[in-house]
Amino acid sequence: MPLTNQQKEKISIEVIRVLATKFDDFPIGSTGNRNAPFHEAFLNAFSNKLAGKVSDVPFFISLASWLHGLNTTLGQTFFENVAHILCNGEKREYTSKRLGNLHITQRQKSTINNIMSNLSTSTTTPNLTSENNQIFQNHVPLTLVKAIDFSADVFYETANEIVAIELKSVKPNSGEMRGEKMKILEGKAALYRLFPGKKICFYIGFPFDPTVNPACEDVTDYNKPRFLGSIINMNKYFDNGETLVASELWDFLSEQSNTMKDILEIINKIATPDFLLKFQLLQNNSERRNPTYTSQLIEWNLVSEKELIEKEALLCQRLTTSSLQRVYNKIAFDKNGYNWERYGILKNVLNRPV
Repeated sequence: MPLTNQQKEKISIEVIRVLATKFDDFPIGSTGNRNAPFHEAFLNAFSNKLAGKVSDVPFFISLASWLHGLNTTLGQTFFENVAHILCNGEKREYTSKRLGNLHITQRQKSTINNIMSNLSTSTTTPNLTSENNQIFQNHVPLTLVKAIDFSADVFYETANEIVAIELKSVKPNSGEMRGEKMKILEGKAALYRLFPGKKICFYIGFPFDPTVNPACEDVTDYNKPRFLGSIINMNKYFDNGETLVASELWDFLSEQSNTMKDILEIINKIATPDFLLKFQLLQNNSERRNPTYTSQLIEWNLVSEKELIEKEALLCQRLTTSSLQRVYNKIAFDKNGYNWERYGILKNVLNRPV
């Protein structure tokens, strides 16, 4: 089953937001490039390798900085937002500042410390079932101690379960996995107490597998043993069952198949060389009656604004106050995305009884 039109629209808006923002700071030529004397000095050693590939080293340095910014945007904003769209989830923080003291039992604390000690010395290997059985216990007497603050990039609750996912860079820092494991173990123990009777799942997720070779493998594929083996200490601390990689992650979130392919298809349809011209068209209110405007909405899955355009005659009849007229004439799209507040007001105008 494919993504819904509403999911496609929201993902498309996230893509538009990223592209519109990154166009603002894309480096143009060498003029005005930031000073980077140390980078340029070191790159002299690679001049033979850069010959014929990079003709403008200052621009190359600026472009590398821009790409780093794009990578940060994807990791800190885009992947999280798309994940929330797919599963109707949210980012959730469990901290002492937000909740007061966050507690687990003394027995859980000791159990977790023992699990971590055994994993650190390789006395045991990661075993999700065994670890959960040890942590998910109602101990008597109930002596409570403070738990480690934690957050989940993706969090959702159903009638029967709690699902938390920590989204990670595909190249995490050396030594990061031990801390992540400790946080997840204590996070599961805290959630077990906060949501009694519910199944607790806490995963670590990676949006794609960088070890896949696009020349001979589908970019949405993944080889979990190979990829996890490339991360320092990943297999030392994490069971395969508590990790979600590439299409496995996106299909888990959407509860559908081929979700990663659907996301990439949306991006490829929007991220074209004429993106900026098309985006500027959608920002031009005088073009709303132009068939090209509607065609662009359809191409980019922007079904909400298309609905308003299709009912424009009725809508304009009902804009009986100057206040509503001002709302209608607001720009529908900018680099921050779609004006959902405007849409909500105008949708109410269309739905109100005559």
